[in-house]
Amino acid sequence: MSSDHNKCDVIVIGGGISGLSAAKLLYDSGLDVVVLEAQDRVGGRTYTVRNKHVKYVDLGGAYVGPTQNRVLRLSKELGLETYKVNEVEHLIDHVNGKSYPFKGPFPPMWNPITYLDYNNLWRTLDEMGKEIPNEAPWKAPHAEEWDKITMEQLLNKVCWTKPPVFKRNSPFFRYASIRGSIQQERKFIGGSGQISEKIMEYLGKRVKLEKPVIYIDQTGGNIIVETLDHEKYEAQYVISAIPPVLSLKIHFNPPLPSMRNQMINRIPMGSVIKCIVYYKDTFWKKKDYCGSMIIEDEGAPIGLALDDTKPDGSVPAIIGFILARKCRRLINLSKEERKTQICELYAKVLGTQEALHPVHYEEKNWCEEQYSGGCYTAYFPPGIMTQYGRILREPVGRIFFAGTETASEWSGYMEGAVQAGERAAREVLHSMGRYSGEIWKSEPESPDVPALPITTTFWERNLPSVPGLLKLMGFSIFFTSVAAAGFFAYKKDLLV
Repeated sequence: MSSDHNKCDVIVIGGGISGLSAAKLLYDSGLDVVVLEAQDRVGGRTYTVRNKHVKYVDLGGAYVGPTQNRVLRLSKELGLETYKVNEVEHLIDHVNGKSYPFKGPFPPMWNPITYLDYNNLWRTLDEMGKEIPNEAPWKAPHAEEWDKITMEQLLNKVCWTKPPVFKRNSPFFRYASIRGSIQQERKFIGGSGQISEKIMEYLGKRVKLEKPVIYIDQTGGNIIVETLDHEKYEAQYVISAIPPVLSLKIHFNPPLPSMRNQMINRIPMGSVIKCIVYYKDTFWKKKDYCGSMIIEDEGAPIGLALDDTKPDGSVPAIIGFILARKCRRLINLSKEERKTQICELYAKVLGTQEALHPVHYEEKNWCEEQYSGGCYTAYFPPGIMTQYGRILREPVGRIFFAGTETASEWSGYMEGAVQAGERAAREVLHSMGRYSGEIWKSEPESPDVPALPITTTFWERNLPSVPGLLKLMGFSIFFTSVAAAGFFAYKKDLLV
């Protein structure tokens, strides 16, 4: 039986940024809250490691930028500062075995037909995005049609050139999420793990580590939550702030509703190994490279790399991401074998043997984390969003759901984690009669990291697509031919 010592108002399952954001808001609202975290640390899918070789390094979520106002506000409250990732020198686009230095948000395209394809792709995606409501994408007018196709199928439908800039590989999409129009340009001095660590310090003994939840019973007056070591906690409400698929590790009484039970079996986690190679100096800067590399080679272990040197210039490093099928292909190699492949790749892309001589190496294989299940986030295979998306945030009795997957903005990011945690906390407060305001509360713009205006030129808005150009050329040829034939007939007096 649960003791009085283990009774509280709200139990939060999961000590990542989302769960701790929820717990902080509840605690600040005067509630007695307990956070049950399965691991021996807080942070969830953020993880800052500290040692003599690296000072500190983020092996999980790390990047923030404009419009991510909630996590910027929360981190500022906690006394954290950000710095801009270096991209002063040239970036590299590595294609077909050759490296092409460039500056600006995206590599230049010399083929005008490819540029038309690229421009039309962005324009099409922007137009599609305008139809999709953030809080309920399944309600979009074309939701069922779009949900049935993969991104590759969409690209094949929209793009004509082979290969267009985004069809060559996925690094561009990852790069666009860090730069370009989205501008995830910053990291936290000292590491993003401090967000969770400082909230844990603030909450004190209310955060319980190494407490995996195995059973939730809400058949009585209060909810009983049991952990793996058979401790029981009792509360009026529960917030689950773990990835949806990890609910499969918990027994529920009564059982979860059919649709939620089906949903959590259908949205797996992504596959990521995050790799950081350390060097004695920033040798890439000698060649006027900033360290950012977009590597468009299916056989390469890394698709995207960035400078991860500390903002004061110390601890020179390059961070790379092994993603998706590449991750699953390389996951059974040893750590040393992965390091060797990555260094050989960097030597090839940067054009220098200095990349073959690292002084240290760190990596994090998120696929082996049993209490994360993978990274960066859960993903929806074709057809799943429209069938099950509305279930994602739907409460089950007095259990409410947080976690970055449930966010309406920046889902999969630290910003989404904060939004989801605070939204779930407000749902609980509203159910208790302690809050009557908006559940989905807007966030003022960060004064320190203001949003940059996204502008398009006249030509970007009005240039034709490749099919449009072909039609235009066809009409031009037709009318030119008709005019030429008429002129010829006139000159030969054939019109008399």
